[in-house]
Amino acid sequence: MNTDFTENFVRSPGKLNQKPALVLNADYRPLSYFPLSLWSWQDAVKAAYLDRVNIVAEYDDIVHSPSVNIKIPSVIVLKNYVKPSTSTAFTRFNLFLRDEFTCQYCGSQGEMTFDHVLPRSRGGKTTWENVVAACSPCNLRKAARSIKESGLQLRRPVIQPSIGQLMNAGRKFPPNYLHESWTDYLYWDAELES
Repeated sequence: MNTDFTENFVRSPGKLNQKPALVLNADYRPLSYFPLSLWSWQDAVKAAYLDRVNIVAEYDDIVHSPSVNIKIPSVIVLKNYVKPSTSTAFTRFNLFLRDEFTCQYCGSQGEMTFDHVLPRSRGGKTTWENVVAACSPCNLRKAARSIKESGLQLRRPVIQPSIGQLMNAGRKFPPNYLHESWTDYLYWDAELES
């Protein structure tokens, strides 16, 4: 028996699983930038069939049912507006996003941890206003000391970001996959180059 065919067939059922749809709110803005609001092509087709979304762009690929051929949606718009959240969740990921995945002491990028500006051993709380992204060397250098005692300086003030600030930060880190039909909807309010 040809095992290569069997393994390839099972492991790679087709490129259709790799055709996500960008989901836009009724105002034609993505529901979120980071993570980017994406649905599988199956969910997008189902939502279109149930008349919950409008399809505004499509892939060239077609899926078939016994009676219908459907182009796979690449951009869909919700028919009902979803009110965006007004508060920012304090998560490790959102903290790194606020700080743009950059150490707030030395400016290096890469593997990040987080650091309490006022150490917890001295009464510091785990809040937006007291935690920053830091590389391991700076975090170890600062340890349980104050910034002044460690000789380090913050690159910018530590604040709780708004949803808009996090969304703007997220635009700087596009996902690994961007279909050409998404560009107009992801960056329509970006400053144009002259």
